[in-house]
Amino acid sequence: MALERNVAVLIGGVGGAKLAVGLAQIAPPERLTFIVNTGDDFWHLGLKICPDMDTLMYTLAGLVDPQRGWGIKDDSAIALNSLEKNYQFEAWFRLGDQDLATHLLRSHLLRGGHSLTAAARFLSRRLGVKPTLLPMCDAEVPTMIDTVGCGEMSFQEYFVKHRWQPVVKSIRHQGCERAAVSDAVRSALHAADAVLIAPSNPWLSLAPILSVPGMKALLSSLKAPVVAVTPIIAGAAVKGPTAKIMTELGLAVTAENVAGYYRGIINGFVNDVRNDAFQLDAVRTAQFNTLMKNLDDKIALAQSALDWIGGWGP
Repeated sequence: MALERNVAVLIGGVGGAKLAVGLAQIAPPERLTFIVNTGDDFWHLGLKICPDMDTLMYTLAGLVDPQRGWGIKDDSAIALNSLEKNYQFEAWFRLGDQDLATHLLRSHLLRGGHSLTAAARFLSRRLGVKPTLLPMCDAEVPTMIDTVGCGEMSFQEYFVKHRWQPVVKSIRHQGCERAAVSDAVRSALHAADAVLIAPSNPWLSLAPILSVPGMKALLSSLKAPVVAVTPIIAGAAVKGPTAKIMTELGLAVTAENVAGYYRGIINGFVNDVRNDAFQLDAVRTAQFNTLMKNLDDKIALAQSALDWIGGWGP
């Protein structure tokens, strides 16, 4: 694929941010749009926290903590430590001091009447991020996890407070019926020459995006190829609970089952070279190295995927 073409990416989490880095190295920023999961978002200590948006924003700005893959590198935690020491407040969701500045400003913008889309644009531009970052929608659509023994809880309680250990029974997206595809997201998808679904967790990071009313229909109506990248390599996830959740939902941990989850939306799937090959009706497949250990791997995967899609022809 010629790089002077528009690419839109559905994305969430650390795994998705790795692919984003590769794409940002080879695609002109004005041609690159990331549509980001906001199902992880929540209000905490009076502040609007957008973990997936911030992970992507910090990553593309060169600020992310390289060891954790999230948060700001070399950040301090004076404010939260003070909450714990002086007020005996359980600070189970860790927020660094520099990170707090992002949440303070975002919350200020939202309370001033700005949309989440507008706030994301303002924050990312101030940090020097040149590709476009769009929340999946402007409404609040929190992911709720129903678990065995612990009942239903918010995503961050499940993922951070309980370290994703409870067994998952089901997942829902609260308030999704009130959400809508934003004009900015709709325009980006219609303008795209290729749409990628990043190797993020399908059930936690991509499902919220697909839950927005009209999103699935919009994706399936596009003339541009819609191609997902596997988050499963050799029967496991590189990081996080993807494989655990698949098992708990009664699914074998295979790339083929991930592709099947996206059936009706995708017409292409990037499998890993370590996985068994498979065929899915009306879906083209290719196998590349999807394990992104370093910058070269990230660039190679982005380049391979776009080159492959570019060779499809009419």
